[in-house]
Amino acid sequence: MAGLNKVTVDDINVKGKKVLVRVDFNVPLKDGVITNDNRITAALPTINKLVENGAKVVLCSHLGKPKNGPEDKFSLAPAAARLAELVSTKVTFAKDDTVVGDNAKKAVAEMADGEIVVLENTRFRGAEETKNGEAFAKELADLVDGEVFVMDAFGSAHRAHASTAGVTKFVKETAVGYLMQKEINFLGNAVEDPVRPFVAILGGAKVADKLNVINNLIEKCDTLIIGGGMAYTFLKAQGKEVGTSLVDDTKLDYCKDMIAKAEAAGKKLLLPVDTAVAASFPDPIDAEIAVENVEDIPADKMGLDIGEKTAALYAEAVKSAKTVVWNGPMGVFENPVLAKGTIAVAKSLAETDATTIIGGGDSAAAVIQLGFADKMSHISTGGGASLEYLEGKVLPGIDVIADK
Repeated sequence: MAGLNKVTVDDINVKGKKVLVRVDFNVPLKDGVITNDNRITAALPTINKLVENGAKVVLCSHLGKPKNGPEDKFSLAPAAARLAELVSTKVTFAKDDTVVGDNAKKAVAEMADGEIVVLENTRFRGAEETKNGEAFAKELADLVDGEVFVMDAFGSAHRAHASTAGVTKFVKETAVGYLMQKEINFLGNAVEDPVRPFVAILGGAKVADKLNVINNLIEKCDTLIIGGGMAYTFLKAQGKEVGTSLVDDTKLDYCKDMIAKAEAAGKKLLLPVDTAVAASFPDPIDAEIAVENVEDIPADKMGLDIGEKTAALYAEAVKSAKTVVWNGPMGVFENPVLAKGTIAVAKSLAETDATTIIGGGDSAAAVIQLGFADKMSHISTGGGASLEYLEGKVLPGIDVIADK
């Protein structure tokens, strides 16, 4: 899987051609205003490259999960307006409830080379998009005369939708954009061909969400660090009292198996040695919170973050690493009192010389919020896609792109 040898935007001649680009403009909106434009700025290198090379660039993306067909609050109009501020060419938004109807066709027909048209939310087509409907996929391809499709939406690459996979059946040329290429190189190489020692850090709430990731990473890494809510299922599997902490009792045997698997393979599996505990979430939000050794968690309290000793243990493991992959926070990091563990891990990654890869989702949000983004080698733009990649799965949105 590492360094998948896919055709990239550098390998194709797009001058004068219509190019459909699947981007990830699924940006957070509040009252119609974009609150974080990272996903738009992440797509700029590919968009600018195609514009500079004289393509007619047609962008498509989903936004949110509209349930009842077209809804104004899920329109891509704000994303198109923001893009227009960030590029130096004409951007036209094709408001069109069918995505590929008369408005879209007219906008594309009137384009000059080096201009951009942004289509309406692909999910306005409902199941035709999400169930990879062939008719909708063909309509998207027809809009660009079946010429070129560029996949640059890593966050959607794990879904075989009409706009991520189905469309490729009806175009002559396919390629990945720069963002996809970067994700493939960093995540693929980290898992399949890492510079060692390779340390993987997994956090987040539930073991169930990361069953296959844990299993795959124990085989691939030298040290696996577990934090977040799922650590308490592992601790309970070791026979420890975890009080009212989040535990998945159906996964205790799985956790025992993983502990045994790591031991048999000579891999280090690090679990918390101390934890921040409380009877419930701190109220007020900045109330003091006790830290206990994991052997001493009171029966009426829950673990909510890793403690200082654990943070130091994890930081020590990161120090000697050459490759680190991190997915999932160490505690309820949205609460400042319960963010200490996540901050400590982020800080240890920021201070290491290792290649540091943040696997999307909450850990990416944490690193960005905490101001460590520029210290990381790569922050993935995909939550679910990153996880599936770390599981070793083939992602449909990558699989369909032509090999070199």
